[in-house]
Amino acid sequence: MNFIKTPIEGLMIIEPKIWKDNRGAFFETYNEQLFKDNGIDEQFVQDNQSISCKGALRGLHAQAGPHAQGKLVRVIKGSVIDIAVDIRKKSPTFGQSFHIELSEANAKMVWIPVGFLHGFVSLEEDTIFCYKVTGKYDKENEIGVRYNDPAFNIQWPLPQDELVLSEKDLQLPLLADIDNPF
Repeated sequence: MNFIKTPIEGLMIIEPKIWKDNRGAFFETYNEQLFKDNGIDEQFVQDNQSISCKGALRGLHAQAGPHAQGKLVRVIKGSVIDIAVDIRKKSPTFGQSFHIELSEANAKMVWIPVGFLHGFVSLEEDTIFCYKVTGKYDKENEIGVRYNDPAFNIQWPLPQDELVLSEKDLQLPLLADIDNPF
């Protein structure tokens, strides 16, 4: 695996080595020792998966408290633009976002540490998005910020009228209006 640092401290792109032959392809999606060797010494406690229509925007979400979540994310079918926003108050990159295309074709993954909002928009029908998390789901410590918060100036890749959001995500507050625990 190739571990690539991003301009935001702690946020990392992971490119697996893919072995191809006449049968197809094989690659590791997680190797505890390789991750530790590259500064990601975490215990994953839950795997999650979503299936999304084209234009589905999920986010921006985080989880704080005793079950704060770091996330290892990837796409196994289709493609997304994945977004992580640093909301760690003492970080020199506070409020900055990072985006990357994750797809079935490129097999890239992203490590998103605790203290980041996360979201993605699906670029294809029936996109399957998977993520390993370091904390169990804890509804009481969910955090959400509106996807179009002007503080972040995120340029989503699809026009507004093509985005599909849940009612819950449409009602999320701005970052300035939440009690940021990070």
